[in-house]
Amino acid sequence: MSILVVGGHERMEKDYLEMGKKSGFKTKVCTKKANKLASSIGNPDAVVILTSTVSHKICNIVEMKAKKQSIPIFRKKSSSKSAFTECLEEINRELKC
Repeated sequence: MSILVVGGHERMEKDYLEMGKKSGFKTKVCTKKANKLASSIGNPDAVVILTSTVSHKICNIVEMKAKKQSIPIFRKKSSSKSAFTECLEEINRELKC
């Protein structure tokens, strides 16, 4: 299974990748503003949006693309390790039922 993480801190990108891998996910992280974000989303099983560190415009682009492809969206206000861990647990509960 794969997830896309949008937002978060650049210095924690490696942590997000490592935590996702430990939870059994192939993880892609977009912490910076991408010019062609909509085309680089791909087809993940879930999208995680860390809302405190991402603009409304990027949120809207990602949400619109995910809804078109029926990809579940998980939002967390904080971009901390504990918040991301909670989000991964929530994804595991939702998708592996």
